[in-house]
Amino acid sequence: MVQTGRTASKDAEFSAWMAARQPALLRTAYLLTGEHHGAEDLLQVTLAKVYLTWQKVREREAIDGYARRIMVNENNSLWRRAWKRREHSSSEVPEWVPVHDTYDEGRSGQLWELVKTLPPKQRAAVVLRYYEELSEAETADVLGCSVGTVKSQTSRALATLRSTAGDHGINRQDHLGEEER
Repeated sequence: MVQTGRTASKDAEFSAWMAARQPALLRTAYLLTGEHHGAEDLLQVTLAKVYLTWQKVREREAIDGYARRIMVNENNSLWRRAWKRREHSSSEVPEWVPVHDTYDEGRSGQLWELVKTLPPKQRAAVVLRYYEELSEAETADVLGCSVGTVKSQTSRALATLRSTAGDHGINRQDHLGEEER
């Protein structure tokens, strides 16, 4: 199949964007799904949807936000499917290994295991606000909700994390600090 000049240009532009953004989007997908295989699937669906609408996006600097919004929406819709709640993909039988984390500003380890227990919308708010370091307004835009909803979802998520942190051996002062005002 011979590509036209417009299609080749679109493919080259998309490929360049994807090569630059794929690692960061994969990290976000992992934090949203909580597991590597699901993150790869979520990223693949997200990239396919971005590619299909590539020519319609007028503001190229908004593509990252658009991709995050697709990712969050796709992740939330996956959790609505009954079969997804029962399915846990793994290449091998998991073994229990004690976790001895050190202070890491909450970017890995035990804290993210706890974050994975949050409902999808609260997890998305936490990931976008504190991992992706988006503002409340940017997070609201990605999630398609109001700033107040972002604040309430984040507040509930942090309250849940604080109340269950001790049960999981996480030092609340190091990882969860005081609630933002």
